[in-house]
Amino acid sequence: MGKTQLGTTALPRVRTSVYGRSASLFLIILFFWDTRSRAQSPVLLSRWELGIQASQFIYQGDLAPSAAGSTRTPGYGLGIYGDRFLTRALALRTNLAFGRLSGDDTKYPVPSWRLQRGLSFSTPVFEISEMVVWNIMGDNYDPARPRLSPYLFGGVGYTFLHIKRDASKFNAHAFEGDSTVINGLAADERHALPGAIPVIPIGAGIRYGITPALSVTAEAAYRFTFTDYLDGFSQVANPNKNDRYYTLSVGLVYKFISSDILRCPVIRL
Repeated sequence: MGKTQLGTTALPRVRTSVYGRSASLFLIILFFWDTRSRAQSPVLLSRWELGIQASQFIYQGDLAPSAAGSTRTPGYGLGIYGDRFLTRALALRTNLAFGRLSGDDTKYPVPSWRLQRGLSFSTPVFEISEMVVWNIMGDNYDPARPRLSPYLFGGVGYTFLHIKRDASKFNAHAFEGDSTVINGLAADERHALPGAIPVIPIGAGIRYGITPALSVTAEAAYRFTFTDYLDGFSQVANPNKNDRYYTLSVGLVYKFISSDILRCPVIRL
C-alpha cells in the first residue's frame, strides 16, 4: 500500500519537472533566435543614390585630326547626378555636367596645312540630361560584399554653350588657289553660332562597392549632336559631318540606405 502511494505521488513531480525544463529550453531557443534575427537583419537600400564626377571633356570635329578627338586641348569639368531605381536592373538618372571644350589647328602640325589654316575655338559647357541606366548585374538593391558592377546608359539632353571662334591665324595666301576654303570661311563667319544644342548621350561605366552605401565609378560617355557649328566652323572644313564630344569620368556614388530590423512575434506562455 505504501509503495502504491509512493508511485502515484512521485509520477506527477517527474512530469512537472520534465515539462518545466522543456518550456525553459523553448524560451531560451526563442530568445537566441530573436537575438540572431536582429543581428542578421538585412540592410534595405532606398530607391535613390547621388553621384559626383570629375571629367575630361574632349571635342571631336573639323579641328581634330583623328577619331580620338582633340586630345591635345582637353577641357575639364565636374558632374553631379541622381539615380532613382526603377527595378533591380534599371534606374532613371538626372545628370548635370559642367566643363569646357576647345580645339586648335595649330596643335597638330601634320598635315602642314593645319598650321596655315590656324582655326581655333573654345566654349564652356553646361549639360542637363535624362538617361536610363542598365545595371548589367541587376544588383541595384543588393547590399552584398563589395564587387565590380558594369552598367550601360543612354538618353537625351540639352547642352548650353558660349562659343568663341578664332580665325585670326588663318593664312589666306596659303589658300589663294582654293576658293572653297576662302568662301567657306566667309560663310562661317556670317553664320550665327548656337547657344544651345540637343544631344544624345550614350555610354558605359563600371563601379566598385567600397561599402554597401559608397562606391567608386569610372565612365565613358559619348554625345551625338545635331550641329556642325559646335566649333564655330563648318563650310571651311567638312560640312557633311556634325561635331561631337565625349567625356571620361571618375567619381563617387552614395546610396541612401535604411535599416529594417526583422522582429520575431512575441509568444506569451
